[in-house]
Amino acid sequence: MSKKTQVFAANLYKLSPPPHSLQSGIGVSSQLMIDFRSDTVTRPTPGMLEAMMKAPVGDDVFGEDPTINQLESMSAELFGMEAAIFCPSGTMTNQIAIKCHTQPGDEVICEKLSHIYQYEGGGIAFNSGASVRLIDGDRGRITAAQVRENINPDDVHKPVSTLVSLENTGNRGGGSCYNFSDIQEIKEVCLQNKMKLHLDGARLFNALVAKNETCKQYGEVFDSISICLSKGLGTPVGSVLIGTRDTIKKARRIRKIFGGGMRQAGYLAAAGIYALENHVARLADDHRHAQQIKTALSGKDFVGEILPVETNIVIFEVKGRYTAASLAALLKEQGIYVMAISPKQIRIVVHLDIRPEDVQRTIDTINTL
Repeated sequence: MSKKTQVFAANLYKLSPPPHSLQSGIGVSSQLMIDFRSDTVTRPTPGMLEAMMKAPVGDDVFGEDPTINQLESMSAELFGMEAAIFCPSGTMTNQIAIKCHTQPGDEVICEKLSHIYQYEGGGIAFNSGASVRLIDGDRGRITAAQVRENINPDDVHKPVSTLVSLENTGNRGGGSCYNFSDIQEIKEVCLQNKMKLHLDGARLFNALVAKNETCKQYGEVFDSISICLSKGLGTPVGSVLIGTRDTIKKARRIRKIFGGGMRQAGYLAAAGIYALENHVARLADDHRHAQQIKTALSGKDFVGEILPVETNIVIFEVKGRYTAASLAALLKEQGIYVMAISPKQIRIVVHLDIRPEDVQRTIDTINTL
């Protein structure tokens, strides 16, 4: 990279600082904000920006963007699967996968807290014309026995059970992780009933790091996998859908229909390549920081149940003198952003823009409440 380009990238980074360098406008102008609302709030690191600046690009709709092609090949190879497609969002990759695997009138089986059901705008019905069978699982996780019990019989009065969708880690389950053996058992049920198995892996790499598992294990059991690059891995935009060559060929047509065809998007794909090469192992730091925050919360009288913390998400119940909203507002006054996800629950998400000193300041603040 030329000296001139390096200076440009450095100036671009200054224009888009990480959240912890933003000044608060609410009573803490002398303090720096710490943003725990989501792992989607991260800014590109200097190294990521440099990779984006150097990326060769072309027209991806013509299949001519070399950086996107590299990311797709890299992702497929990582999971030992045949092909992949880059999309603007995890919602799009999930919805494309569902449409690939179902016909109108089919039924999708998933846990009741699943992102594909709760947070994708009714897309299963709107995009695929499919109904949903919701299972009451354990922190977002379901079992093979539950799947088997919820498969419809071969009856003209019932929709055809075609697809099972799992989410790992479980967002509303507090970053909960499946045991891989449980996934294998669900896969066996799917095979026995000629059903497809999709993974919403928005935070899959958190699960892989936490459980010491491999990408190829997952590639062996799932028919399609959606991985999000803009959450724990810290890119500005993008998700990848991975599957068989035929599935991804179909997905490319559906992406076009959904308006997801992009042109010189290799600049975004370059961020994804950088993230896969540099930001996976460090997820263990986020998990450790989440545990430290959980420990601080566990000693407070206004904190009720804390969901088990397995990865980078802390969800806890607020009781006594605070509501979730009032506690979130109080923390915001102290320069700490959290999210009230219900009248009684707060979610804290740790990510690569959260430094050790941010965690310590958060713990010190909690200790004063």
